[in-house]
Amino acid sequence: MSHHPDPTAFRVHDTRFLSLLGPTPTSTLLFENKTYPFAHEAGIYLPSANQLIVTSNRLHSDEADPSPRQKVLITRVNLSTPVSCEELPTSIPMANGGVNAASGDDSVLICGQGSLNADADAASGIYKLSLTPPYRAQLLVGSFHDRPFNSVNDVVVHSDGSVWFTDPTYGFEQGYRGPPRLPSQVYRWCPPSSSGSESGVEGKGSIRAMADGFGKPNGICFSPDEKTVYVTDTEWLGGDGSVDDARVSSIYAFDVSIYHGEPFLTNRRLFAMADKGIPDGIKCDQDGNVYSGCGDGINVWSPGGVLLGRILLEGGVANFCFGRNGEIFALNEHRLWKVQLGGHVRGALLGI
Repeated sequence: MSHHPDPTAFRVHDTRFLSLLGPTPTSTLLFENKTYPFAHEAGIYLPSANQLIVTSNRLHSDEADPSPRQKVLITRVNLSTPVSCEELPTSIPMANGGVNAASGDDSVLICGQGSLNADADAASGIYKLSLTPPYRAQLLVGSFHDRPFNSVNDVVVHSDGSVWFTDPTYGFEQGYRGPPRLPSQVYRWCPPSSSGSESGVEGKGSIRAMADGFGKPNGICFSPDEKTVYVTDTEWLGGDGSVDDARVSSIYAFDVSIYHGEPFLTNRRLFAMADKGIPDGIKCDQDGNVYSGCGDGINVWSPGGVLLGRILLEGGVANFCFGRNGEIFALNEHRLWKVQLGGHVRGALLGI
C-alpha cells in the first residue's frame, strides 16, 4: 500500500496499521464547547438515531467555594449536519463511562461514581438511563453485598446479558466519595433475567468480584469472541492530578475460562503499556485489534500486543466509540472529533 497518511494526525508504527487507516484517513472537528469539557467519558453511539451520549469532565458548581460541590453533565449529541448538543437532566451522581443497553437505543447504561450525599441517589454503581423524557435513571446495582462501591468507572455488557465493570478509588481521592470500602476490582453483575446467572436473592441478580490486584482499574472491553477481557490500569495518574512514571499505565488481558459452569478470569498478562499518559477507555474492532484513549490520542495494538499506530489528537483522548463503517468518535474534552478509518473497519461492540 503506497499511501502515506498525514503524519500530524496519524503515526504508523507497523505497516499493518495502513490497512486499518484505509486510503484516505481523516480527523474532523465536529463540535467544540469552549465553556466546559463536555466530551470526556462514555461515548455511546446510538445507531438508529445517529446520536452520541457523552459525559463531561468533573465540574465545580461554585469555583469560589474552597470545597466546591462537583458535578458531571450528560450530553446527547445529534450527529446530523449541523451537529447539535442537548444536555440531559439526570440524577446519576458523577456519571462516567457507559455502554449501549441490551434494550436498544431507548436507554443506556451509565456508571455513576457516586457522591457524599446521605441519600439513596448518592450510590456508586451501574444506572440505566432512559433517553426519553423524563429521562429516568434506575440504579441496577449499587453495592457488593451491601458494601458500597468506591467510584464505578467503566462498563461493558457480555452477550449473555451480564454487566462487567471497574471500580477504582478516584472518587475518594477527588473529594466526592468517602474512604474506600472495597479493593480496586473488576465485577460481574448478572441481572435477574439474564442467561448468565441464577435469579439471585430477591430478584436482584448476582454480583461477583472477578479480578483484583490493580492500582486503578479503569477501561474494560471484550475481544470480539468474548474469550478475552482487557482492563486498563491508570494508576500513573493519581486522583489529585499527580503523575508518577514509576506507576502503572498499562492494559492487562485475561482469558475467560469456564469452571463448574461459571466464568473466571485467568492467565492475567501484561498486554501493552501506554507511553503517553494513561490508557483510559478501551475498545476492540471485529478483527481483535485493541484501541485505547491515551495521552496523545488513540493508540492501536494488534491482538498480539504490538503497537500498530496512533491517531494523534492534541490533549489526548479519555474515551471514544466506533460509529459506522470505520468511524470513530473521539472525546477530546472541549472538542468532539470524528476519525474516519478504512470503511471496512467495524467496532466489535456494535459490529457496524
